[in-house]
Amino acid sequence: MADIGATTTRCALVDDKGHERVPEIFENANFTGVGGVLRVYLDHRRASDRPTRAALAVAAPITGDAVQMINIGWHFSQKELRKELGLKRLQVVNDFAAIAWALPRLKPADVVQIGGGESVPRATLAALGPGSGLGVSALVPAADSWAVMTGEGGHVSMPAVTREEQDVIAALRDRFDGHCSAERVLSGPGLVNLYVALAELAGRGRPTVMPEDVTNLARQGEPLARKTLAMFFAMLGTIAANLALTTGARGGVYIAGGIVPRLAEQLGKSEFRARFEAKGRYRGYLAAIPTYLITAQLPAFRGLKHLLGYR
Repeated sequence: MADIGATTTRCALVDDKGHERVPEIFENANFTGVGGVLRVYLDHRRASDRPTRAALAVAAPITGDAVQMINIGWHFSQKELRKELGLKRLQVVNDFAAIAWALPRLKPADVVQIGGGESVPRATLAALGPGSGLGVSALVPAADSWAVMTGEGGHVSMPAVTREEQDVIAALRDRFDGHCSAERVLSGPGLVNLYVALAELAGRGRPTVMPEDVTNLARQGEPLARKTLAMFFAMLGTIAANLALTTGARGGVYIAGGIVPRLAEQLGKSEFRARFEAKGRYRGYLAAIPTYLITAQLPAFRGLKHLLGYR
């Protein structure tokens, strides 16, 4: 199984008991496509360990045989990849579909609750996660089982709550062909976009930074970086609340992705939860919904194991 994002690809084998074996993480910049990175992983394994079936979580819309990854430019045919890897069965899903399937399999030690609220049994669970992009999904009760609801929710238009957010979004609309999606601010590149937009609005020009520069500067107390993180968390609360209202996620909203788990303390002290509840007449509805930060390593693997039949 593999979790294939825009920045890294995480691979592991699964034994007969459903235990993960020989996990390995690859930097995508060292490869030209999905087939290449998976071949390297499998070539490192013994011939007796080569799998005959696999499940892949890919940061892309899955709409047919052809898969086009948006934030890295990789593309592949599922049928051709199955043949290339010598597999009898290959199942490819959106990366946040795998996260959604993982949600009921998370234990209390795998999450940190942010704010109040209590999960309603057998109610919809929703997930979103800033990484190289912004993933969104939900797990919905269906008869005696569950069904995953996937889409491209990271590309909804980002709404403004404050005048300053309005100014930032307007600046980003000018830069990105008239549209500022949630992903343009709630992702690794989004942190940079926020920092640069706030710098320009403050008359400081256009600084050159990486996402890790912004978080490191914030830890050092640099005012603009701290302001950037504060806006990031507040906007995350806005989008998380919109997701909860849209899907009726009274089972809880879960934050995943590669960025926020490293900033758990800052998230808890931020405006995230207050913004999540700030929906006027629906404040009470949202106050009852718990929000969780997923701290477990490689949560998508739990969803992929479910898809491979391990219960």
